[in-house]
Amino acid sequence: MKIGIIGLGYVGLANALLLSQNEYVIAYDISKEKISDLKKAKSPIKDLEIIEYLAKDNKNLMFTDDFSKLFTCKLDYMIIATPTDYDEEKHFFNTSSVDETIEQVLSIDPDLVCVIKSTVPVGHTQRLKEKLNTKNILFSPEFLREGKALWDNLYPSRIIVGEESDRGQRLADMFLGNSKSKTAPVLLTGANEAEAIKLFSNTYLALRIAYFNELDTYAEVKGLNSKQIINGVGLDPRIGTHYNNPSFGYGGYCLPKDTKQLLANYNYIPNSIITSIVTANDVRKEFIFNNVIAQKPQSVGIYRLIMKSNSDNYRYSSVLEIIERIHSLGIPVLIYEPTSAEESYLDCEVCDDLDYFKQSSDIIVANRISTDLSDVLEKVYTRDLFGRD
Repeated sequence: MKIGIIGLGYVGLANALLLSQNEYVIAYDISKEKISDLKKAKSPIKDLEIIEYLAKDNKNLMFTDDFSKLFTCKLDYMIIATPTDYDEEKHFFNTSSVDETIEQVLSIDPDLVCVIKSTVPVGHTQRLKEKLNTKNILFSPEFLREGKALWDNLYPSRIIVGEESDRGQRLADMFLGNSKSKTAPVLLTGANEAEAIKLFSNTYLALRIAYFNELDTYAEVKGLNSKQIINGVGLDPRIGTHYNNPSFGYGGYCLPKDTKQLLANYNYIPNSIITSIVTANDVRKEFIFNNVIAQKPQSVGIYRLIMKSNSDNYRYSSVLEIIERIHSLGIPVLIYEPTSAEESYLDCEVCDDLDYFKQSSDIIVANRISTDLSDVLEKVYTRDLFGRD
């Protein structure tokens, strides 16, 4: 098949590399710098599989920053993977990049089937189809981890397409056929249901993070061994030992915005758990902040801004709000972040000199522990109990 892809972040780039194993893919991004790097097989994302697959000689994959080149051949699908974000003022997703892109695509080729991979609110695909008077829009959610995006496409936990039709099955077959795991479950649903699956899945993950964080808060306040409690709870096979490592709160690109979007979708629908998941994350960050300040530090070192290990993304990282709160008290904050080219962040100094960082910090706050800090553990504050994400 011939596939166009618009937007080359985690989702779009992972799909481009996945599908170009057997299909012809032309992948577009507005960033000339990103496209220039990709043409040189340089990944804009820290992701081992993406780096490896880019290094391969792939004649089925073309990168471009020229939108018109997407239409130099007759495409079977156009995958839309442009960014959406939660608008705090409107209490809803800002889907303008998706909507405007699809409208532009269909104005050029009304018969082209657009596949939304970006996260959107429940009901959005149907509303967009009605607005544009077309049936050629499908929604197919992604379930990717940052840093493991291509791996999760090669070995999918499930493939979901929001259309119960032969066309929906063909799309699912294409994704399954390019994966390494030919036995991944495939589910065809309504468009609204597919959108809900995405939001409820991510919100459940946020719930699990919040749950073990609150368990850890209780243990820390009561002077209990949090790790022993979590290990014991996890021995119940219905609960398990995954996704249970305490942190400063959930962060990253997906969970914060998706939980808020799902809550906004509830509107006047009765709920208490969904509201609590959003609130619990703020409560946890407040608790961490108070614990750091209680130690009366003269200076605070922040070990990494990144949301989790093996990532280069610190968007909505839980540590950012903690930095703001500490900085607002006038306490000097030094940030160690070797992936950042900036010399300051939130008016705080950023450095890539680990020795200087250690020596200059009265207390080191680390969302995730590292062997980098093994010689200064006595002044490290972390809730990472298992040394993993």
